[in-house]
Amino acid sequence: MQQRNSRIQWMHNRIAAGKYPNESLLAERFGISKRTAERDINYMKNVLGAPLVYCPAHRGFYYERRFSLQTQITAGNDDDYSGIASRISPSTPTGDTVVQLQIPYTAELYIPDKMAAMELKNFVTSQRPRKNLYVCEFHSVELFLGVIMSLDSEIKILSPVWLREKAVSAARKIFECNQEN
Repeated sequence: MQQRNSRIQWMHNRIAAGKYPNESLLAERFGISKRTAERDINYMKNVLGAPLVYCPAHRGFYYERRFSLQTQITAGNDDDYSGIASRISPSTPTGDTVVQLQIPYTAELYIPDKMAAMELKNFVTSQRPRKNLYVCEFHSVELFLGVIMSLDSEIKILSPVWLREKAVSAARKIFECNQEN
């Protein structure tokens, strides 16, 4: 997911800059197949609602109307985020503001402990009908895993697999570094 986010952000920035990127450029830039690049572009159109149009003359995509990706801006102890976007947002040659965005990661967790679920309330977006199954969204993998590892609960990461593998790898490193010889 993180790799897709990087590709989508790259594509968005190129389009916003009037560069007319296409599947081939996306595939070449990130070392992915052209089919994966096509899926990314379809994701932008169908899921993110990007008004992408292919221009045969330029052999690439452009936005048929103004478009920006969704974002979530947070600051450590600031409750009023107004004005932050204007201070960090670059402008296009036409003067339109472009905000660099990150699409949140999504994970499905089994959380048997109600207290642990409450501790994760800032990440939980929904609870599945099956008891103790939660869908979480987060922007920082390290922060999210750190919170999960700090809880005294038997939380299971059901998906995505890469997140579960990253958690296991981190736990294994901690365990190995703290074994007494």
